[in-house]
Amino acid sequence: MLEEAKLLDDDIEKASAKKTWGTSITVDGTTYATSLFWQPLQNASDPFQEVEEASAGVLEGADLFCIKGGKAPQFGICVSHEGYKNGETVGAVALATALYDIGSYIAVFKTQEGWWYVCVRNDIILSDGDMLFLDEEEAKSQFMSMLAVPDWGKKIAPKEWAIEETEELDLGDLLMRGAKSKLQKIKALRGTKLFMVIAISAVVGLWLLSSLIDTIFLTPTVRPVVVPVKPKVVQKAAPVVEVKPWEKVPNAKEVMVNCQQSIIDLNGILPPGWDIGNISCSNGSAVTSWRRNVGRISWAKRALDDSGLRFSGYSFSADGTSLSATLSLPKAEEQLNPPQKTLMDLQDELNDTFQSIGVKISFSNGSTKSSTGNVYRTLQFSLNSEYNPQTWIELLTKYSGVEIKLISYSPKTKIWHYEGIIYVL
Repeated sequence: MLEEAKLLDDDIEKASAKKTWGTSITVDGTTYATSLFWQPLQNASDPFQEVEEASAGVLEGADLFCIKGGKAPQFGICVSHEGYKNGETVGAVALATALYDIGSYIAVFKTQEGWWYVCVRNDIILSDGDMLFLDEEEAKSQFMSMLAVPDWGKKIAPKEWAIEETEELDLGDLLMRGAKSKLQKIKALRGTKLFMVIAISAVVGLWLLSSLIDTIFLTPTVRPVVVPVKPKVVQKAAPVVEVKPWEKVPNAKEVMVNCQQSIIDLNGILPPGWDIGNISCSNGSAVTSWRRNVGRISWAKRALDDSGLRFSGYSFSADGTSLSATLSLPKAEEQLNPPQKTLMDLQDELNDTFQSIGVKISFSNGSTKSSTGNVYRTLQFSLNSEYNPQTWIELLTKYSGVEIKLISYSPKTKIWHYEGIIYVL
C-alpha cells in the first residue's frame, strides 16, 4: 500500500511539473517544436558526435535533435517521451532565421498553447532561451528579468502587456519566412556517416574475401602461434555532478538593498523637460527610461553625466523623444539556500501572514529545469506596495529557498512591485 501510494505521489508530482511548460505550438496549421535545450556546435560538417555526447551528459536521455546553421551554429536536443515527434519542424530555428539580421532580441509570443519565450544573444539561442510557458505570469517574469540586460536589437511582447519600447509581431508571418529545420533521431546514421559506414563495410568485405582465398589456396598450413592479449581497460565516465539551483542563489537581502538604492538614485535624475518612466531592477542591473516633454537631448545627457552613476549604456530613440539607460550594480553574493517547506505548507503560511497585515499577494506554481533535465519546483509570488524594500526585507527573505527576481517602482503612482520565487520540497 505504501509503495503504491509513493508511486502515485511520484506520478502526480511528475505530471504537475510537466504542466508548467509545453513542447509545441500550432501556427497557421503547422506544428512547431518548442522548449529545446540549445548548445553551441563546434563541428557543423559532422555534428553527430557532439550531439550524442550531449544526449549522454548534458541532457541525459535526449533522443531527438535539430541543427541551426548561420553565423553561430547550434544544435537543440529534446526527449521524445516528453511529447516531441521525429520530423517535427523546430520553432526556434524558423524564428532565428527569419530574424537573421537582428543579432540580439528577446521575445514572447502569445499562442493558443501558451506564451512562447525566445531569447537570442549575439545570434546564439540561449540554453534556456526557447521555452513555452503555460503560465502568463511566469513568461512575463522571465521576459522582465532579461529586459534588464542592455543592447537588445528588438524587444517583442504581447500588446496587452503594455511594456515600453516593445512591439508585437505576427508570429505566423515570421515562422513562414524562416527555415524549416526538423527534429531527427540522434542514433540514426545519415549523410557522411552513412556513406562512411557503407564504404568501410565494403572494404572490410573485400578484405575478408581476399583473406579467405589466400588462406584456402595460397597459404601453407602452419601451426598458429597464440599470443596472450592484454585485457582492455575501460575508463568509466566521471559521474555528472549537478549543481542544484538553490545551491547558488543570490543573497536576497543584498538584491533588495542594491535595488532600493539604485531605484532611488535613478529617480533622482530629473533632466529639465523630461519625464521619468517606471524603474525596474534585478540582480546586477537597473533600467529605466525618460520621455521628452519640452526638453532637449543635451540637457538629458548632462543630467546623466552629472549624476555620478555608473551606466553600462544609454541611448536615445531615433526621433529623440525617449531615452533608455541601464545602471550596472554589484552582483549579490551567491549562497546555499535549500528549500525547507512543501508547496502547500508554504503557500498556507504566506497567505496567513499577508492576511494578517491586510496586503494582497499573488501566487503561481513554477519550476526550473536543470541542464540534466531535472525539474525543481517553485512557488512564485508577486505583490504591490507603497512601502520600499527596506520595509519588506525581513518578511520576504525569512523563507529558505527564496530568490528575488524583480523589483520595480512607478514614480507616477509611487507603488513598488516585487516578484520572486521560493524553492519547495
